[in-house]
Amino acid sequence: MDLKGIQSALRERDFDAWLFYDHHHRDPIAYRVLGLREDVMVTRRWFYVIPDEGEPRKLVHRIEAGHLDSLPGEKQMYSAWPELWEKLKSMLAPYELIAMQYSPNNLVPYIGLVDAGTVELIRSFGKDIVSSGDLVARFEAAWSEEQIQTHFAARDALVRSQHGFQLLPQLRPGGVHLLFAAKIW
Repeated sequence: MDLKGIQSALRERDFDAWLFYDHHHRDPIAYRVLGLREDVMVTRRWFYVIPDEGEPRKLVHRIEAGHLDSLPGEKQMYSAWPELWEKLKSMLAPYELIAMQYSPNNLVPYIGLVDAGTVELIRSFGKDIVSSGDLVARFEAAWSEEQIQTHFAARDALVRSQHGFQLLPQLRPGGVHLLFAAKIW
């Protein structure tokens, strides 16, 4: 996770914080941006808030208390709904404008991963929620230098190919479909 980069991007956009939330692996973006293992069982809600300045904070269920231990920040735990609401409200108290994996009117479904009930809960604390779409584009959807080099290597291999792309018919039930196949030497 690029904590300093995320905090800088939050300040550039005048966002107070980026709130990550998951339950049953519903938000793969959170796992990739935060660098969390995706192979662990998640049956309880967790929250991780990165402020524009200062230390992040975690809120996890006592049954799955170790889920965010690889991340920096103070950890709080909850057991029941009333305790979750109280601690989440307290954790978010310093922030007004909070980015989440939310898409107004679900215009970008790839980003709209937080359920409506969680959005309503955060808003009930008097918080304004904005889309994290620009942040996701910067910290998750952008290619690394290694990925860029791999892309260029694939391009160069295609350019060197004697035949490049050729159009091949493929018979399938219901008609003929066209398939592009690359021959790379």
